[in-house]
Amino acid sequence: MNMSYMLLIGVTMLASWFVSYMLKKRFQEYSQIPMRSGLSGKDVAERMLADAGIQDVKVISVPGQLTDHYNPGNKTVNLSDWVYGERTVAAAAVAAHEVGHAIQHADAYAWLGMRSKLVPATQIAGRISQFALMGGVMLLFTANIPWVLAIGVGLFAVTTLFAFVTLPVEFDASARALKWLNTAGITSGQEHVKAKSALKWAASTYVVGALASLGQLLYWASYLVNRD
Repeated sequence: MNMSYMLLIGVTMLASWFVSYMLKKRFQEYSQIPMRSGLSGKDVAERMLADAGIQDVKVISVPGQLTDHYNPGNKTVNLSDWVYGERTVAAAAVAAHEVGHAIQHADAYAWLGMRSKLVPATQIAGRISQFALMGGVMLLFTANIPWVLAIGVGLFAVTTLFAFVTLPVEFDASARALKWLNTAGITSGQEHVKAKSALKWAASTYVVGALASLGQLLYWASYLVNRD
């Protein structure tokens, strides 16, 4: 393992740790701040859907933590137990963000459509790219056979593309959530500031992940470029 890759891993791990730490810290803090409106995450999600004129999406509770997501297949906003029932700033922010994805779906938001189309290819690439990369490096240095590594790099590029396509999807969902929370009067003053902070740190995890994926892609590709 060369020094540049060790540095890449170190920087990525440090950034990931810092963002995860700040995300956990902020959500723990904002999970202790009750909403003055008294609305639960479920209430926030259902009201935002109603305001958007969306009547065919259900809000349901799912077990676990950080399991919140929108499922375009069955049109459900899935909120983790604590988000679904809690009446805090953090719960409101998460619930509104997930509804933001439902609104993207209803609006045929281009980036969401692109991400959905990439899902099957990304799942396949994620399962086999590491094998192709490791095997490709071995074949490159032992038998001067570059094509296996080239396939691995191509597969990994698909996962990297997916990570970057995800960024506008996540940022747009947060922007929709914050705009609605403000205009609907759900959050105001410091509540809104804290909701914005919570979603900012949540989005930062996707940024770090995308940059880490790009760094790894460039690292593996460097073997092909510098093999002579």
